[in-house]
Amino acid sequence: MRRPFSFPMTTISVIVPTYNRQASLARALDSVLAQTRPAEEIIVVDDGSTDATAEMVRQRYPQVRYFHQTNRGVSAARNHGIARARGEWIALLDSDDQWLPEKLAVQIQHLQRHPGHPLCHCDEIWIRHGRRVNPMKKHAKHGGWIFRHCLPLCVISPSAALIRRSLLEEVGGFDETLPACEDYDLWLRICAHHPVLLVKQALLIKYGGHADQLSRRYWGMDRFRIQALAKILERGELSSGDAQAARAMLLEKIRIYQAGARKRGRQQEVDYYAQLARRHGQRETAP
Repeated sequence: MRRPFSFPMTTISVIVPTYNRQASLARALDSVLAQTRPAEEIIVVDDGSTDATAEMVRQRYPQVRYFHQTNRGVSAARNHGIARARGEWIALLDSDDQWLPEKLAVQIQHLQRHPGHPLCHCDEIWIRHGRRVNPMKKHAKHGGWIFRHCLPLCVISPSAALIRRSLLEEVGGFDETLPACEDYDLWLRICAHHPVLLVKQALLIKYGGHADQLSRRYWGMDRFRIQALAKILERGELSSGDAQAARAMLLEKIRIYQAGARKRGRQQEVDYYAQLARRHGQRETAP
């Protein structure tokens, strides 16, 4: 059921998950403290770092609420921070990203002008190996009812998002069983039922190309998107049109992933995804 969200805006909690990123974490936190509209709360969740992250945060950022957990992944770290947060709105920031100074102020202004949106995101600047690059057309940002735009790949950056806390409680937060594409999964669950507000202004710098990015750690990232698509279809919550679009995307991603698995001799995976495709393909053709 699609439900409107009421305003006004009150307090913002910033959640920064991190793992062995002492240097970039300082850059991220400095960008939070430089906001023209300060956040009421800043939370760092250290996902089991073995570097000097804890000492650095405690010495340089006494205003930050710091929590340490055993290494359980970025989803668990974000959920930990959200559970500890006291603000009514949650602003996510990955520890390798950086906000521009007016990020929170501009998003709040847009939410005030366009009430009824539980999620606001913004455009972004990409830096790869120290140089600015232009995103491809498929990475274009969208606002409104964007569920079908979310199907091919993740179109909302966590660091760009300002989210009503009650919305995260409604949808259940990040799926901690997904080692990657956890943001793709969350946006599917949110955008199936709620509109999204887009600020058509770059308010975030995303840095890429470093070795510890999740997208470089796992082969075949589409297997996690397949898992997310299958899950939302099996919950039976989508409108008929959205379900048809999601099923078509699922079957296409399975086809592509199987081709890669065959080349790598992963026959067990080929067979598993063939079974999954048959199950959802049968649903597509059922009367």
